[in-house]
Amino acid sequence: MRQSLFTNEALYQLHLVKAEIVRAFIPKEFKLVEAFGYTLGGLFLAHYDESPAGVFDEVSSLHFLWASRVLVNSHEACRHGRKEIGLPSHVAIFSKKNRKALEQPLNKSQISSIHPKLEDDKEIQVLEMEDTSQISICNISLPIAGYSWMGPKIKISLPSFSGQTVYNPNLLKYSCQVECRVRAVEAAKISRLMIAKATITEPENSFDNFKAKEKKLGDRLATEDVGRDQSIEVLLSKPVMALEFNFLKMQVEAPIIIHSESQT
Repeated sequence: MRQSLFTNEALYQLHLVKAEIVRAFIPKEFKLVEAFGYTLGGLFLAHYDESPAGVFDEVSSLHFLWASRVLVNSHEACRHGRKEIGLPSHVAIFSKKNRKALEQPLNKSQISSIHPKLEDDKEIQVLEMEDTSQISICNISLPIAGYSWMGPKIKISLPSFSGQTVYNPNLLKYSCQVECRVRAVEAAKISRLMIAKATITEPENSFDNFKAKEKKLGDRLATEDVGRDQSIEVLLSKPVMALEFNFLKMQVEAPIIIHSESQT
């Protein structure tokens, strides 16, 4: 993989997350900074106008420099993330609703033009695809932007880590050269639709049959994707800060192997 260019707009939120959840994701080589049983994780929501995989949207569950789950609405973006960058990418559906039609119109001076796509799509429902099933991940409610200030222009270099997946078992490191405008904004509200538990109706004299079905149901639930549920817990945790990135250009360097699976 050569250096890749991504241009986008994005929202990054820092959340307070239970340290025990984050430890389940990060490599054992990493040291976790925590206080009172909590550490920092977060949400990364982005729309890419240009990338090696074309136009797509992304929602990622992050733990500082590590992504535990990356959801994209493009099969090509999923393939690129898995193969080229070593990311835990999965295909998802981003169902967007324009909330502006339900609200009172604002004056042009009140509406930010910095985030046109995310500004238009106020409600975003994210559904992960698993075979022929759709699994509810979260609903993202973006606040109405009433800012006219674009924020300062910055240039930063961010080291990131990836790999240790079934698609790329090696531990990888890559660098992102970022140029954008950044400003603090109100945090998005993240929720998840709860699925009601099924009830089993049995005759009063069939207690043994009921217990057998109850055990079978419990065994099935215990084998569900724990990693997905823990990633959702990160997204639903308490936000402490939100940053909006606009006019963003991100150069992603080719990853290098810092620990090979064959060494273990």
